[in-house]
Amino acid sequence: MIDLQIEAFKSTDDNKSMVLLVDDQAMIGEAIRRSLSDEANIDFHFCADPQQAINQAMRIKPTVILQDLIMPGLDGLSLVREYRNHPSTQDIPIIVLSTKEDPLIKSAAFAAGANDYLVKLPDTIELVARIRYHSKSYLTLLQRDEAYRALRVSQQQLLDTNLVLQRLMNSDGLTALSNRRHFDEYLELEWRRAMRDKTQLSLLMIDVDYFKSYNDNFGHLAGDEALRRVADAIRNSSSRSSDLPARYGGEEFALVLPGTSPGGARLVAEKLRQTIAGLNIPHIAPQADASLTVSIGLSTMTPVQGTHCRELISAADKGLYTAKHNGRNQVVVGDQG
Repeated sequence: MIDLQIEAFKSTDDNKSMVLLVDDQAMIGEAIRRSLSDEANIDFHFCADPQQAINQAMRIKPTVILQDLIMPGLDGLSLVREYRNHPSTQDIPIIVLSTKEDPLIKSAAFAAGANDYLVKLPDTIELVARIRYHSKSYLTLLQRDEAYRALRVSQQQLLDTNLVLQRLMNSDGLTALSNRRHFDEYLELEWRRAMRDKTQLSLLMIDVDYFKSYNDNFGHLAGDEALRRVADAIRNSSSRSSDLPARYGGEEFALVLPGTSPGGARLVAEKLRQTIAGLNIPHIAPQADASLTVSIGLSTMTPVQGTHCRELISAADKGLYTAKHNGRNQVVVGDQG
């Protein structure tokens, strides 16, 4: 409906009135045409067949409809209701023309949806004044609808832009995982949630084995590609929307697993370790024909008052240190002591 009205607005000058008279009597049509002929910015159109009134209104897009009440084959009030029920004419002002100054007829006309009522033939000055008044009101309505539509589009574009910016602010540029800042915020949020709900919270700390040697031998571009492939594997291991994979820094990653038991976290970690080893990314360490691997430390806690999520990170870090110290390419549960 609004799109059709906007088309009418765009095709009509700000001060121009587009008048459609629907009346079966050509004599009435000619009389009103003459009354309006000398008026600037008023275009007059005549429809003698009430069955074609809506089609003609859709074609010329009037700003005012002058509607006769008594016509052969179709009651004028019924046609007013049809205008109001049609999406392209439902808001166009309608001035009903009647041969009688009858309060009951007026009441019925307004109840059907008419905006105004004149006894024909109306005085030219009064007719022009009412045409201009209703046209101006209608054009103002179209302008308002256009402004609201533009505002809604602008608001949606701003929302979309803000969402993109928020994702960029929360994302690591190389891997597209969450960055360290977002990881810190999310872990603290989930820590408080787990404390409130008395549920378990697990954390995996993941480090690429011998990554300095990889960079030194294959170059930094290859190193970046290797990190992206590891990040993809970590992302794919996050089966729930609440899981948060993140780049913790350099070649170290993290995976937050809310509501996950130690056994469940161990299963995720071991599957991830095997998946990355299965990528068969060539490496020269610990031997010449090696493949790139990761070491993983994990920890699970049920937060209580007086504790902090740093304790979860510390415990997972201890597990990661032990995994590195014991030969790498393994999963170790960190000591919470």
